[in-house]
Amino acid sequence: MESIDDLILEQINEKKLGSIFFISNFSELGSDSAIRVALHRMVKKGILIRAARGMYALPKTSQLLNTEVRPDLTTIAKAIARRDRAKIMPTGSYALHALGLSTQIPLNVVYYTDGTPRKIKIGNSTITFKKVSPKTLSYRGEISSLVILAMKEIGKDKLTISEEERILVLLKKENIEDLKHDIKIAPQWIGEFMTKSFRK
Repeated sequence: MESIDDLILEQINEKKLGSIFFISNFSELGSDSAIRVALHRMVKKGILIRAARGMYALPKTSQLLNTEVRPDLTTIAKAIARRDRAKIMPTGSYALHALGLSTQIPLNVVYYTDGTPRKIKIGNSTITFKKVSPKTLSYRGEISSLVILAMKEIGKDKLTISEEERILVLLKKENIEDLKHDIKIAPQWIGEFMTKSFRK
């Protein structure tokens, strides 16, 4: 009979490097306490790394630096959202970074969510999930939603010419139906600017 360690190992070996796991991923294999102990043993052996409390990952190695690469905050946030079946959306400062409008990588990121509000410590950083109304999460486009949040962060009439040009280039890559939808429900000054992306 296979041990719980072997059974867990079979499952994680099917996943790609960098994948994130929770205790609940292995609930059919045994009790939470038994799974927790087994995962702890795998961390000690170097098979897994502990990304956060109750959260583990298959480590990746940087070929350039030959060092272990831990999951980034975005990967962890998305994994938590999938587990909780929740919708999330990055707030202003992280939206700026995601769009390339800021080179500063936020150490502490905040996501809007329709799930459970919480704060999770990841090393020296934190991920905060802030509960908001469904309307805030009703944007459809991956790019256009980030643009709206980033522009809110920058403020009305404060966009630089280079920021305007980059945003319009990015919006041309958005699905046209998603873009039209998001323009309709964006703040008026943002929606009016976003319509410029339709022009040739």
